[in-house]
Formats: sequence, structure tokens, C-alpha cells
Amino acid sequence: MPGERWETVAEQSVPTYTADTMAYQVATDVRALRAFVSAEALARGLSAERVELLTLAVSELATNTLQHTTGGGWVRLWAEPGQLFCDVVDHGPTRALGRSMPAADAIRGRGLAIVEQICDEVAVLTSPGETVVRIRLTL
Repeated sequence: MPGERWETVAEQSVPTYTADTMAYQVATDVRALRAFVSAEALARGLSAERVELLTLAVSELATNTLQHTTGGGWVRLWAEPGQLFCDVVDHGPTRALGRSMPAADAIRGRGLAIVEQICDEVAVLTSPGETVVRIRLTL
């Protein structure tokens, strides 16, 4: 169910299946990133409706990377039986999950809340100099 956070997503630190990646450095890269995520997710069997949700989630996370960190980031996407994973990786600080949606008149702060609402599972993994927001959608 969307919005749930299961521990299984955090148990796996690196993909065990073949992953495709794309880097992004500047805001103009986000359009190509959306196209990459859409094409790769469709090719792995995610329904068109769910591809739209995944693309929105990745776009929100990549935009946060570009607004709040330096050096850009990259996306890693792969499928396992019955599920699709997508990592959005950057060199920024750890993100806090479990946020509520900001008030309607708030100017910022909706990105992570949206991601948590539309994905089946969300986790944050960290290692020295790297933060990974891992999202999972059921195929």
C-alpha cells in the first residue's frame, strides 16, 4: 500500500540485479532523467499509471538534490521479482522521513512528503559522503 515503509528496502544496500544508472548535474538534466526513469520502468514491467508515480517521485528527489546539495547526483533503477527499486543518490545530508504534508500556504517542503505518499516503500541509506533515498514500487 502506498505510504508504507517496510524494513526490507533498507536491508539491501546494493542491487543484486542488473541496474541502469543516469547522472544529473543541473536543473535542465531533470527532463532527460524523467524520460530515462519512465522508459526503464516501463521496460521492467511497471504499469503506465505507476510509471507516472515513480517519475514524479524521482523528479521530486532529484530537484531536492539540485536545490540542497552540490555536485548533482545519479539514479539507479532495477527490478526484482514482483518489485521495482529506484535509488536517488547524492552527497547531501541524510533526509528525515515521516514528514506530514505542509500546510496549503507553505512555499516549500512537499517533496519528501509526496514521495512517501505515492511510493510503496521509502528508505534512506547512508554511507560516508553518500545518501541514498531508495524507493520501491510493486510491479
